[in-house]
Amino acid sequence: MNIALYYAPIACSLAPYITLTEAGADFEVRTINLRKGQHKSPEYLKINPKHKVPLLVVDGKTLSENVAIQQWIDMTFPNANLFPKDPWQRLQAVSLLAWCSSGIHPYLTRLNSPIIVCDVPGTEDSVRKHALEHLFENFQIADDMLAGREYFFDHFTAPDAHFFWCFRRATLFDLDLSRFKNCMAHFERMKTRPSVQKLLAFEKSVQAEFAKAA
Repeated sequence: MNIALYYAPIACSLAPYITLTEAGADFEVRTINLRKGQHKSPEYLKINPKHKVPLLVVDGKTLSENVAIQQWIDMTFPNANLFPKDPWQRLQAVSLLAWCSSGIHPYLTRLNSPIIVCDVPGTEDSVRKHALEHLFENFQIADDMLAGREYFFDHFTAPDAHFFWCFRRATLFDLDLSRFKNCMAHFERMKTRPSVQKLLAFEKSVQAEFAKAA
């Protein structure tokens, strides 16, 4: 089986990199330089018209969207226990992944690029203000869910990887996240996992390569 992950530094392709590593998968990483617009190149658009990462390619077949990719990894590597075994708990894990993708990620995008949702001059601060309100509301929900827990379930699962990306992305803005003590503890705990340490080292090397090519 040939597995390739299209990946960009900082982007949410971080999550399947972590879970593929946790699963012990043999996979190739194909880096995409978003700043240079490689995600909108004719070559990439041919295989992924959504022009986003992550994209998983398995024996020539493509799969996009983290919610689907994470489930494929789990089904292909069941011994990695990337989802709870109980059917109801598994659905709860899928729900968490969907929440990270559609309930949290969009507000991080608005903080980073408010012009994406409103290009009227002078509206940037307002877009960011409302995005921050919604982001913090979601982080409070996560903080409550993580109270007294190391992970969202009784062991590391795919939603932990995706939420790690969400919270990490927020740390790259000038935000005071100290109120979310359980989220912060989860973030620091995740950074001790070998899979995450491998990801962070890889990300650093890719960023250095992109800087040289700039």
